[in-house]
Amino acid sequence: MLGPPYNHTMKTSATFFLVGIPGLQSSYLWLAISLSTMYTIALLGNTLIMTVICIDASLHEPMYCFLCVLAAVDIVMASSVVPKMVSIFFSGDSSISFNACFTQMYFVHAATAVETGLLLAMAFDRYVAICKPLHYKRILTPKVMLGMNVTIVFRAVIFMSPLSWMLSHLPFCGSKVVLHSYCEHMAVAKLACADPMPSSLYSLICSSIIVGCDVAFIAASYVLILRAVFNLSSENAQQKAVSTCGSHVSVMALYYLPGLTSIYVAWLGQSTVPLHTQVLLADLYLIIPPTLNPIIYGLRTKQIRERIWNLLVHCIFDHSTQ
Repeated sequence: MLGPPYNHTMKTSATFFLVGIPGLQSSYLWLAISLSTMYTIALLGNTLIMTVICIDASLHEPMYCFLCVLAAVDIVMASSVVPKMVSIFFSGDSSISFNACFTQMYFVHAATAVETGLLLAMAFDRYVAICKPLHYKRILTPKVMLGMNVTIVFRAVIFMSPLSWMLSHLPFCGSKVVLHSYCEHMAVAKLACADPMPSSLYSLICSSIIVGCDVAFIAASYVLILRAVFNLSSENAQQKAVSTCGSHVSVMALYYLPGLTSIYVAWLGQSTVPLHTQVLLADLYLIIPPTLNPIIYGLRTKQIRERIWNLLVHCIFDHSTQ
């Protein structure tokens, strides 16, 4: 016997309520201050890196172009969730409309998929620069760079659009309270009146394929890079190559370790890991990389460090002479 048709207009007018971090309500003020500080650092740091790379012609090289795109994606990723989190922790404004919730979810998933693709592209850039230095400019031409960036974005859209479509077309006729601080996929899926398993499996499989393939290729790139580095005759060249790659490895560790932990804890550790720990892991996964990436590249990359310093000195002296 067929049930009554589900009213989609009622669903799209629904409002969800984000709990924040269950069990840590007494720490909301400190969390809001911490998040605001980290978000400010992320915005300023990534904007500064983008500005320096764009205005300095000597930095218009593949590695820095990828870094510029990474900074833009970091801003999008942090901006998708942090303002709403701070609003919840500061003022208790936990409501979010149906459309805003799924828009936030889409941008979070798309930004994380783009970021892992960029980390792979940056590993490939280092592989070519160290293992095939004489062919670097012939291989990584502007046309190839554009194609790689477009492919990375296209892959994110292709993989993540079906996920958002499947989840947004589920009926939400019961509780609208999301036990999370943003519209995280698993937390929202649990509220559906229908079986959310297809979208949940799709999310897990796609995340595993994208991250698994990217990590495998990144690992292969760095095995070849390390082999080439230790075959260099000059100790100075070895140190320079290791230092350059060290920044990328640090950024990758910051991104993949919390991300993979968050994904698999949400799936496998629901009954053993406290809910507030699961939510904190998911939150930190989205805010720590955008905050620390510009600091790592600013401190460890000599060219960027020097250009940022010159830009800041120029701005300060220009302002003081006016």
